[in-house]
Amino acid sequence: MNKVPMTVEGAEALRAELNDLKKVQRPRIIEAIAEAREHGDLKENAEYHAAREQQSFCEGRIQEIEGKLSNAQIIDVKTIPATGKVIFGTTVTIVNVETEEQKVYRIVGDDEADVKANKISVSSPIARALIGKEEGDVVMVKAPGGEVEYEIDKVEHL
Repeated sequence: MNKVPMTVEGAEALRAELNDLKKVQRPRIIEAIAEAREHGDLKENAEYHAAREQQSFCEGRIQEIEGKLSNAQIIDVKTIPATGKVIFGTTVTIVNVETEEQKVYRIVGDDEADVKANKISVSSPIARALIGKEEGDVVMVKAPGGEVEYEIDKVEHL
């Protein structure tokens, strides 16, 4: 199976969620199921069915996270020497050539992407256009509203 790139922070967040699911949520759900069983008839017991549904969701999420972590290629951009080239994990400052509007994005894995936090997926159109380019290069990004031209102002390994 192909390795999926992931930042150190993204892997730590997934491990923290996995730990919470296994050590906090799972025991709480098991306790809720045991308590609901004591109430009698399971066919008409809404608490029991809700607890079982929660258990199913929790176990599914545990499997999903374990799968993601097993296929992850964790990349620590801080250990890679800064060359001014855009690579996975770098923080890139770009300037719209037309409007002079400046944007700062960090290129992260698909699961870590959060546009509100200025983290864009490595497979997004902007990131695909930027990867491999260097500071000072001008890139064309095919956006839904048409092509936009950006100049790479700064590349940082944060």
